[in-house]
Amino acid sequence: MSRKVFFSFHYGGDAWRAAQIRNCGVTKERNARGYMDAVAWEEVKKKGDKAVKNWIDNQLRGTSVTVVLIGKETSERKYVQYEIEQSYKKGNGIIGIRINDLKDQNGEVDLQGKNPFETCMVDKYGKKVPIPNRYQIYNWTKEDGYNNFPKWVEAAATQGR
Repeated sequence: MSRKVFFSFHYGGDAWRAAQIRNCGVTKERNARGYMDAVAWEEVKKKGDKAVKNWIDNQLRGTSVTVVLIGKETSERKYVQYEIEQSYKKGNGIIGIRINDLKDQNGEVDLQGKNPFETCMVDKYGKKVPIPNRYQIYNWTKEDGYNNFPKWVEAAATQGR
């Protein structure tokens, strides 16, 4: 079954690696949500925090799975945290994929980043609580993401809340 996927990642640090995953052909969707070119992203950011969050909310509409592409600094990015929180609230299946072993535009790999799910908080009954830390994290390179990505997405889509 084909799923609409939202990709969450640190744009400034991991856009090249994210593009490798999005463009590998496994998503079967050329206009996959959650990704925009540098010029468009900078334009949204110039409009402020509310505009960025509105863009994220719009991109999440119609998706059933959120894939958090985990690079060196992903866990520290406020918009990644917001994307995870919103994905959790809307009931998306969520997975993480470590991308630090993918080569960037300079042929370099990166250090492994922290698990972004460990620091993510959501409102529950008027209090901020950590999201359940039960989301599967894969390694794109070591676990053959090119061939296994569709299975990972489907497993995330059918996971229980």
